[in-house]
Amino acid sequence: MSVVYSRQGSGEPLVLLHGIGHRKEAWNPVLSRLAAHHDVVALDLPGFGASRALPRSRRDGMDQLTEALADFFAAVGIDRPHVVGNSLGGALALELAARGSVRTATALSPAGFWTEPGRAWAFAVLLGLKGTSRLPEPFVRRISTRRWTRAAAMSSLFAHPGRITADDFLGDTFALRDADAFVRVLRSGARYHYRGRPSVPTTVAWGAKDRILLPSQAQEARRRLPTATHVALPGCGHVPMIDDPDLVAAVILERTRGVSPVAA
Repeated sequence: MSVVYSRQGSGEPLVLLHGIGHRKEAWNPVLSRLAAHHDVVALDLPGFGASRALPRSRRDGMDQLTEALADFFAAVGIDRPHVVGNSLGGALALELAARGSVRTATALSPAGFWTEPGRAWAFAVLLGLKGTSRLPEPFVRRISTRRWTRAAAMSSLFAHPGRITADDFLGDTFALRDADAFVRVLRSGARYHYRGRPSVPTTVAWGAKDRILLPSQAQEARRRLPTATHVALPGCGHVPMIDDPDLVAAVILERTRGVSPVAA
């Protein structure tokens, strides 16, 4: 397994896990804020961004991805880091928390708390985004040149999609287009529900304007995880880092520094 990652800052280790089809650069809006307090490791999950997919002999279910992350921690010399994840990464953060292999977990709109209609909706939106990423490259580049066209293309991901730059739009779109593990992980997700019980301090935060994993799923997360701290992210979409980086960083740091955020 070859995992591509960046590392900056100092302090207790903090690992950042992106969502399906995304890449480590998703965390750029909050990276400097977090690196002021932590040794921050942002990685491309196997089969996404610049990281190679897991071998075909291994499945891309949550167990396999969680084990791959545990192997990565050992390979880079990280012992029980704090972990933060978004969407797919949020579910992985919770799986790691259930194993007790991290110090704390913060999950932003994590997968795995859906009803069947909610899952169908999320998969339809994700497949639509995948289809857009496969449009002819000259057309995608033309979309990137105008703020309103970038915003229209990214409106399912962000509450404020007009904030994405042309370079980030192209980088995210091509990362989704080239994501080797996208279909394999999505197929595994068709059978996935989070069933664990975190054994470490855990925060679950949900964008109030999430258009992929609808905020109603936050209520199911509250029901299943009564010991976690649950936080609403007003004005934020499914990928909240670009919508309100100050708020997202504050929620993360309040958890990692041992102070529970104010519950919503």
